[in-house]
Amino acid sequence: MTVAAARYGKDNVRVYKVHKDEKTGVQTVVEMTVCCLLEGDIETSYTKADNSVVVATDSIKNTIFILAKQNPVTPPELFGSIIGTHFINTYSHIHAAHTTIITHRWTRLNVNGKPHPHSFIRDSEETRNVAVSVYEGKGIDIKSSIKKLTVLKSTGSQFHSFVRDEYTTLPEVWDRILSTDVEATWAWKRFSGLDDVKSKVSNFDETWTAAREITLKTFAEENSASVQATMYNMGEAILAKQPLLETVEYVLPNKHYFEVDLSWHKGIKNTDKDAEVFVPQTNPNGLIKCTVGRSSKAKL
Repeated sequence: MTVAAARYGKDNVRVYKVHKDEKTGVQTVVEMTVCCLLEGDIETSYTKADNSVVVATDSIKNTIFILAKQNPVTPPELFGSIIGTHFINTYSHIHAAHTTIITHRWTRLNVNGKPHPHSFIRDSEETRNVAVSVYEGKGIDIKSSIKKLTVLKSTGSQFHSFVRDEYTTLPEVWDRILSTDVEATWAWKRFSGLDDVKSKVSNFDETWTAAREITLKTFAEENSASVQATMYNMGEAILAKQPLLETVEYVLPNKHYFEVDLSWHKGIKNTDKDAEVFVPQTNPNGLIKCTVGRSSKAKL
């Protein structure tokens, strides 16, 4: 028997950092949940109960806190690269480090029409996520993502001309409510190392902003023929915006809202063009995925 694959580390490391501008009194906050998993010559810890190759997960946690104090934590792509590079540079038997960072949303409050210097609101559950893998001697792979971005439009969506057979009961619709929880992920071309990441650091925030704006603008303005068509157009636009990206992936649940037939009560019309009252559905729901690449060889 052998260990085919192994990695270990610390998950759910909660980190909050505040930047204090002493001149202006303005403070900026970042709250993250970090996971860091290590790979390398660690198989004897599994097969021979040899703990001499184990960097304790508590030490991994402490390292994340120290690195957060000593380094910028934004953009998260940079901080994840700093964490991973630290571990492969510090421990000769660790050859790969995988860091995921969930950045929780805090938005500065406006009070009396002005941004407040140190007060914030959690205005949605949307998160900015990154997954950073640092490989000794090979480089750094980074995936950035938006998750839990909930959107809805009350018109401007349709779905018709799909396969109809003996299993089909779904009616065709030319106007419907469209709602989803956006999960969008873009994969960067491999970076040669931490210095390469640092040299391109401005691209991370710019691309996150552009990807979010493209997603929202396309969702709002497009007369959607289907979730599939809309998500492809979003991915194509993001790739056109940032040449350093390899792929863009969307995962979109179709959160259904069904009209209610009220004709049984005094002939009330509440279907088709007369529909105003709907029932939000929880499950089952449609789930549509798509990865858009730069060539026909991109894997879906």
